[in-house]
Amino acid sequence: MSSEYGGTNTSKAAAVFRQGSPIFIFAGIFILMSVASPYFFAWNNFMNVLRQSAVIGILAMGQALVIMTAGIDLSVGSMMTLSGCLIAISSTAWGFHPVAAVLTGVAAAVLVGLINGFLTTKVRLYDFIATLGTRTTIDGVSLLITDGLPVSKIPTSITFIGGKAMGPGVPIASIVFIAIAIVAIIILGYTTFGRNVLAIGGNSEAARVSGVNITKTKIMAMSFCGLCSGIGGIVIVGRLNSANALMGTNMELSSIAAVVIGGTSINGGQGTMVGTIIGVLTMGVLQNGLELLNISSFWQKFILGLVIIAVVTLDTYRRKKMDSDRR
Repeated sequence: MSSEYGGTNTSKAAAVFRQGSPIFIFAGIFILMSVASPYFFAWNNFMNVLRQSAVIGILAMGQALVIMTAGIDLSVGSMMTLSGCLIAISSTAWGFHPVAAVLTGVAAAVLVGLINGFLTTKVRLYDFIATLGTRTTIDGVSLLITDGLPVSKIPTSITFIGGKAMGPGVPIASIVFIAIAIVAIIILGYTTFGRNVLAIGGNSEAARVSGVNITKTKIMAMSFCGLCSGIGGIVIVGRLNSANALMGTNMELSSIAAVVIGGTSINGGQGTMVGTIIGVLTMGVLQNGLELLNISSFWQKFILGLVIIAVVTLDTYRRKKMDSDRR
């Protein structure tokens, strides 16, 4: 009896470790950087981490929802760029009111999200191919509307969102990120749509038999991803105080990395928005700490790659362990 109970306790402890691994990873990196750099544990530096993490965090909220459906969106960085470029051009060269300019940029990103959803559900293209295609297309659109040149002199009524701080140095961009994160947490945890997202990712056929509208759910997830990307466009324009057609390069990869580090299974069906937030902060703390230690950007990419490989390996082990426990 004692061995049986001991085995149960061991399996429970292992389950807690697997589920809490994003927190353990974040805490480990946080403590390591606090010890390694005397400049890390400071209020201004923490605010800098939030400022640097805000854009990726906003994109990751949308990306997480898509990945939980067992999909992926390679166009988030390009949708963000399109939104930012449209906001910049329409508020300067086209003479739009700042509110109209912002709505134009965000609406364009949502439209691309809808197109991604249509291509993956109605045309039945693989998510990878569909979003890669839209990414390339809208990269071209961004280059065309900006003529390949940076756009500056954007109204301060737009740039303050991504470039200013309030109170004790809290970046407004981080407040936008927190607001979107709260909305995403509510959507995933407290709505039928959120439950359907996880059901589709876990077993799409079982979800279909249970009455879940897979087409509608996936289109909504892709559209929400577009919305997050559009809002990210507002923030990055303020952070750079300009816009250009290359400002979203590789951000789709960073958003995917944040989601995976946060404990969301790349195979879908498992994950939380809180975990994704932890993943975003883990990447932000790691990058910030390495910069404070004067580690070159080349080594930073190498180290981040190792972290991603380790986390995905842990996720694979976790899934296999859960499958064996069910048997």
